[in-house]
Amino acid sequence: MRQSLAIRLLAGTALAFLVGVFPSGLVHAQAADTAKPAETQTFDLDSVDTFSGAFLAARTADADRDYENAIALYKKALSFSPNELDIQERLMIALFMNGNFDEGVVLAEELKSDEAVERVTSVARALEAVRKGDFAGAEKILTYSGPNDLDRLMNQLLVAWTKVGAGQGKEALSLVEGLKGPEWYGIFQHYNAGAIAAMIGDADAARRNFVDALTDKSGAATAPDTFTRTVISLATLEAQLGNKQKALDAISAGDELISNFAPFKALREHIEAGDKPEPLAKTAAQGAAGVLFSIGGALNRDGAEDTVMLYLQLARALDPNSADTLIMLGGLAEAAKQPDRAIKLYGQVPATSPMRRISELQLGLTLAETGKVDEARAHLKSLIDSDPADIRSYLAYGSVLSDAKDYPAMAANYDKAVEVIGSKPAKGHWSIFFQRGIAYERLKKWDQAEPNFRKALELNPEQPQVLNYLGYSWVDMNRNLEEGLDMIRKAVELRPDDGYIVDSLGWAYFRLGRFDEAVRELERAIELKAGDATINDHLGDAYWRVGRKLEATFQWKRSLISKPDLAEIPKIEAKLRDGLPEIAPEVAAKGGTPAQTGAMTDAEKSQAAASEDGYTVKAGDSLWDIATEAYGDGQRFIDLINANPGLKRNPDRIYPGQQLKMPKNGN
Repeated sequence: MRQSLAIRLLAGTALAFLVGVFPSGLVHAQAADTAKPAETQTFDLDSVDTFSGAFLAARTADADRDYENAIALYKKALSFSPNELDIQERLMIALFMNGNFDEGVVLAEELKSDEAVERVTSVARALEAVRKGDFAGAEKILTYSGPNDLDRLMNQLLVAWTKVGAGQGKEALSLVEGLKGPEWYGIFQHYNAGAIAAMIGDADAARRNFVDALTDKSGAATAPDTFTRTVISLATLEAQLGNKQKALDAISAGDELISNFAPFKALREHIEAGDKPEPLAKTAAQGAAGVLFSIGGALNRDGAEDTVMLYLQLARALDPNSADTLIMLGGLAEAAKQPDRAIKLYGQVPATSPMRRISELQLGLTLAETGKVDEARAHLKSLIDSDPADIRSYLAYGSVLSDAKDYPAMAANYDKAVEVIGSKPAKGHWSIFFQRGIAYERLKKWDQAEPNFRKALELNPEQPQVLNYLGYSWVDMNRNLEEGLDMIRKAVELRPDDGYIVDSLGWAYFRLGRFDEAVRELERAIELKAGDATINDHLGDAYWRVGRKLEATFQWKRSLISKPDLAEIPKIEAKLRDGLPEIAPEVAAKGGTPAQTGAMTDAEKSQAAASEDGYTVKAGDSLWDIATEAYGDGQRFIDLINANPGLKRNPDRIYPGQQLKMPKNGN
């Protein structure tokens, strides 16, 4: 259903306009990660002295979603050639995308006869009429007889809200309830019918429609933002009618699909305290804005950012204080590498909104992305202090700590979160235990990390990230090999298009000496995630082991070009210079892995073999286990590392058949 809807929606004429008249939209999704942030680009308008120069510079700014500069440059181009229709169209779109609705709608009026942008100009002009209270004029502009399902739905819902504004509420309700169209119309139709009925005082019709939308599971998957609005609207309706328990039941129904949602929690607290919250749509203008937001939210996925932003900015013109719209626009700004713009949008969410805490969390994360890590940490820590029971705060704070590689603080943060959760964690708490496990794994405290990974899987057995992380960790440590490999395979089954997880499977095969299988999976991983330094490096290693040495060097060079972690650069350069060392026959026969995965040099092996206190690594061994068996103290694994210099390159990676020198007890 989700995929079918997306295909239908993407056939909408608004997007067709963006792709046709505004072709730079095609490259946005691919260029977003590498494009220079628009906020750092500047143009010297005085130096632009030709039409072509202004136009090309404007297109560049457009491609980077730098609408401020695009607007200025399109205007500059028009100063050279005022009647260029193509430039006027682009300028109008850039104005709307930047939130300059007042200026954009003036151009929309001038371009109302331009068939290429008719859908955009008609909607913008109708919204301007709604803002002025000219509901009859807005309805006239919104006349639509085309074949597109999305445009027909949007227009009919907007027409219904103009009727509400004109005092024709019953007609509006009848229009929405009588809409005919594809199955995916359902959640949009029922939510808007419920909101209209609530506004005109028809509580029975409002309840009936909200319940229909609430129980539409496929609709909730298609339009989760409309689903959350339905939950809030039904709870608000029941609370206003004095039905406190029914209001709380509505929120509980929402919790079943979307757990730990901060606005649900805030609304529950208000209702439990006896408050009667206000509806999301108190005016016809807010109702119409909700139509545009709902459609934009349903479209919000990779590749549709331009269309989503257009819908949201149009919605914002009618309801500038909508928390939903501001937060989603902030997310789009982050995706466009415009963190300062995102921070500004998050800061505009009203303090009284149930969504305010979500905006504060996002603001903290975005501060960290701009390099203001100390400010981000202080901001997020203050949010935890203000509401220690809000688990999302710990996840946001933990994310910043993880990026800063402050693993002791990260572990302490999640220790506190687990303490808050108590003895009966819910399924949705799996991520807390997962992140806690990662923190301890990075601190080399596997005995504390593993129970957290297991707990995360107990809460959510089908979680591919946890399956991948735990399974790979086991394989990498030569323990629970078959179970670990099964976990990674299951993760791949659940996320077959995730290049990182497929890479884990390929690298697990490599670690087990199954090089042909490693090549197969790593080649698939690089197709899914082209240009990733780690995957290129892994594929190079696998190629080398199957004798494809020229291809191996190519992959290692690609890895260096893709900017790997600084610590990996000398290792890759060494492989380019010397290749990989040969595998000892006896090690290969036992399924061991190459010397480059942490083995000792030949001289070190000879030294260990000559020692009276040597140890031959077995499948499933870890340094901790060996130290516990030999000395009764796993913490003495550090003595093993000191006694075997080859392990210092990577103490986590030992292999069956490897000879270790064992320091005498007490040394």
